[in-house]
Amino acid sequence: MPTVICPSSPLFRLMLGLMVVFSGALAGCGGDDDAGADAGHRIAGWPVYGGDAGGQRHSPLDQITPDNVDDLEIAWTYHTGDLIAAGGGEVAGHGSSVASTTFQNTPILLGDTLYICSPFNKVIALDAESGEERWKYDPEVDLEGLYLLNCRGVSAWKDSRARAGEICSTRIFTGTIDGRLIALDSETGRPCPQFGEGGTVDLTEGIGDVRPGEYGVTSPPVVLGDRIVTGSMVLDNRRVDAPSGVVRAYSARTGKRLWAWSALVPGDETDEIGEFRRGTSNAWTALSADPERNLVFIPTGNTSPDYFGGHRDGLDYYSSSIIALDGDSGEVVWNYQTVHHDVWDYDIGAQPVLFDFPTETGSVPGVIAATKMGHLFFLDRLTGEPLLPVEERRVPGHAVPGEAELSPTQPFPIKPPPLHPAELGPEDAFGFTPWEKAACRKLIEAARSDGIFTPPSTQGTIQYPGMVGGLNWGSLSVDAGRRLLIVNTQRIATYIRMVPREEYDAMVEEAGFAPTFGFEPQAGTPYALERRPLLSPWLGAPCNPPPWGTLVAVDLATGDIVWEVPLGNTRDLAPWPIWLILGEMGVPNLGGPITTASGVTFIGATTDAYVRAFKTATGEMLWKDRLPAGGQATPMTYRVTPEGKQYMVIAAGGHMLLGTRTGDSLIAYALPD
Repeated sequence: MPTVICPSSPLFRLMLGLMVVFSGALAGCGGDDDAGADAGHRIAGWPVYGGDAGGQRHSPLDQITPDNVDDLEIAWTYHTGDLIAAGGGEVAGHGSSVASTTFQNTPILLGDTLYICSPFNKVIALDAESGEERWKYDPEVDLEGLYLLNCRGVSAWKDSRARAGEICSTRIFTGTIDGRLIALDSETGRPCPQFGEGGTVDLTEGIGDVRPGEYGVTSPPVVLGDRIVTGSMVLDNRRVDAPSGVVRAYSARTGKRLWAWSALVPGDETDEIGEFRRGTSNAWTALSADPERNLVFIPTGNTSPDYFGGHRDGLDYYSSSIIALDGDSGEVVWNYQTVHHDVWDYDIGAQPVLFDFPTETGSVPGVIAATKMGHLFFLDRLTGEPLLPVEERRVPGHAVPGEAELSPTQPFPIKPPPLHPAELGPEDAFGFTPWEKAACRKLIEAARSDGIFTPPSTQGTIQYPGMVGGLNWGSLSVDAGRRLLIVNTQRIATYIRMVPREEYDAMVEEAGFAPTFGFEPQAGTPYALERRPLLSPWLGAPCNPPPWGTLVAVDLATGDIVWEVPLGNTRDLAPWPIWLILGEMGVPNLGGPITTASGVTFIGATTDAYVRAFKTATGEMLWKDRLPAGGQATPMTYRVTPEGKQYMVIAAGGHMLLGTRTGDSLIAYALPD
């Protein structure tokens, strides 16, 4: 039974990890950096994973400013104890894992308590000012066969009907990597007996056959009124009949299922009883909510598997889309598709971000969809219509035999302009030496590379932007006062090849087992998939030119790029003193930014294990500090009392897919006394 415990690399390592998976005027940006400075009294929490229900990742706090951020020091560190290094291993009570831990968590704050979840789905309550553990709940997940060990966050709900002091009057909800939704009492960490079966709802109900590690929850559920809405992670590229990507709403009090929405062809109905349609698009990243308008915003992945769609027969109608659902019924209010018939794994990994779109006649409620292509779509929150111009442009054709007809056009936002380059030709090949550059040039010449949306091929295709993006689950931050959104991008090209089934089967027969290094089976289709980052053969550097990571500011009203700077350096990827000489050239990154009212942007994310602060208005780097492990998580900030300190907190746990150093630290920074 689950238990409650109350206390009395070198450059090629990065690429190896990747191979395992995968002009507005500045004055117009609003005010100066000291706007609203009441630093002696302002307090603020972080009650939701994205800072608020709309995911803006912005704090009204202003004790930490551009002038004093360089004085930040570590206030406390907490260790979860949940740690598996690269290569996997045995964990007592949890089985054996083939994956290392990936600590992507962003805490939430209620009162004076922080709530986090560990890579083993342990939920932990901490004193927000000291970091001392108050309670820990272990759901005892089985790690056998799991490919990713991560938990990005938890959610909280207060029962308006509960009497003062009643157990579970405030609940912490967490989804688990083995497919459960659990409700815990916020004060004690004990399961809420009124919710589901002893505090747990089985999310595999109606999903059908689920193989180990294939189905679970890695992002926090969203709270809308008295409802808890959750999507799920479904492992990519395994088989046509993968588990359903159904999105479901449950009563926060009882755990009763209230509605279910599957990404079916319009006109089909989602079964309320029995098994949900398999292979449908899922929603693996964080959802958003608009409580005032009773809407839930769903970012979708792809119909299974990602790189072949000859069998879909229209089932990808809602793939790679933002869908607004009615919170009471789960019915579609509107949908906007960012990629038609997606065969590139360009699903929307970023949480939709709600904002007020400024116009000359007043603000319009909007939502921003950030995609792996580096495209930002500004949409009307009520209708899904673009707020800034988007055009359909012709894209390359000629799919592999057996594929359905590809869309001849794809939507491209004119404003904001794409944040990622769209073409990679032999003349663009990069290398630290002439030999590396020549080798990369040959790799590009041997593959099909016709720009963004070049279809997968048996010849081999250069996918640029690559499979990770672009923009990913770190999403973006909105500083409405400065009229800016801040977002980080990654730029690593991917090589993909459709492997004919007979060739793949011969490989399996010869080896005696299915290849696991850079290959995906795509069972039920005529092709397996070969997929790997496009790297030079000796040093393992990306074949596309740097920067390989950037931080960008975009004007919220015009869509113009205000500034763009390289994000990160090659420390841990290149030997000393080379990384020092190269400086801040921009490196791969996963995680997201936050902004504050005082004009500071905080971000970790980079492979160099630093957390950084930038001046929001200009992009000037103000401060950085070296973390004990990769900071592939989005930070948060809070202040508990008017007399207390403002803390900035980030998880430093590394990321298996980036090959960064693993760890189990949650670190809080504050100004000195």
